[in-house]
Amino acid sequence: MPELPDVEGFRRTLERHAAGRSVRGVQVADRALLRNSTPQALGRAIGGRRLRRSERHGKWIVAPVGDVSLLFHFGMTGLFDWAEPGVERHRHDRLVLAFSGGELRYRNMRRFGGVWVVRDEGERRSVTGPLGPDANAVRRDDLERLIAERRGGVKAALMDQRLIAGLGNLLVDEILWRARVHPRADLRRLSRAKRDALYEALRQTLRTSIRRGRVPPARGWLTGVRDEPGARCPRCGAGLRKATVAGRTACWCPRCQRARP
Repeated sequence: MPELPDVEGFRRTLERHAAGRSVRGVQVADRALLRNSTPQALGRAIGGRRLRRSERHGKWIVAPVGDVSLLFHFGMTGLFDWAEPGVERHRHDRLVLAFSGGELRYRNMRRFGGVWVVRDEGERRSVTGPLGPDANAVRRDDLERLIAERRGGVKAALMDQRLIAGLGNLLVDEILWRARVHPRADLRRLSRAKRDALYEALRQTLRTSIRRGRVPPARGWLTGVRDEPGARCPRCGAGLRKATVAGRTACWCPRCQRARP
C-alpha cells in the first residue's frame, strides 16, 4: 500500500513532468474512480487550464488546475506514471491527463482511492476528512502536544490520520522498532526518553524512505525481514512476533520492544 514516501514520489513525478503545463486532453477509462464528477464535467473544468504547483498532505496529493483542484488518493495499489507519446497504456490506467510531450497516467489496479474535483478548502475537507499535520512536517514539540492530547496505544495513535497524516502500517512498525517501543504501549506511560526516541525514529525513517521513494526493504530494516519465514530481528536476532494491533498486522521484536515502556 502506498505510504507517505511513495506518495511524495508520485508528487515529484507530477511536478517534474506536468507542473506549469496546460492540460490538452482528459480521458477517463474508469468512471467509478472519478468519485464526485463526470468525465465531461472534468474535461470542461480542466481542459486547456494550466496545472499549478501541487502539494502533498499525508497520503493525498492536491493538484490545482485552473479554478479547481484535483485530489488524488492512491488506495492500496495506485500510482502515477509519466509516459512519452506513443507508449502503450497499461490496462489499469484509470485516468489520463495529456500534456505536450506526454501523458500523466493515474494507475490503480484494485480501484481503491480515486480522484475528486474540489473548488475550495471546505470541499477539500469534506473529501479528506479532518487531517492532522503532515508527518514529515511534525516537530518535536508538535509530537509532544499530539501525544499529550491522546490516550490509548501508540500504534493506533500514529496510524490515525486525524492525529498525524501520512503514516501507514509499514512506517509505523519501522518507527516503533527503531524507537524500541512496543506497538501496544500506552501513550500516557511513555517516558520522556521513549518519546524522544520515537521522534528521532520518525524523522530518520521518513528522511531515508522519502529519499528512496518507499519504505525500503533494506538490510538492517524491520521492513527488510518482516515477511520472511521465521523472521528474526535485524538488531538482536530474536524471533519476530506478529499480531493484529489497531486493526492491522503489527510486527515487532519481543526482546527490543518490551511491553512496558
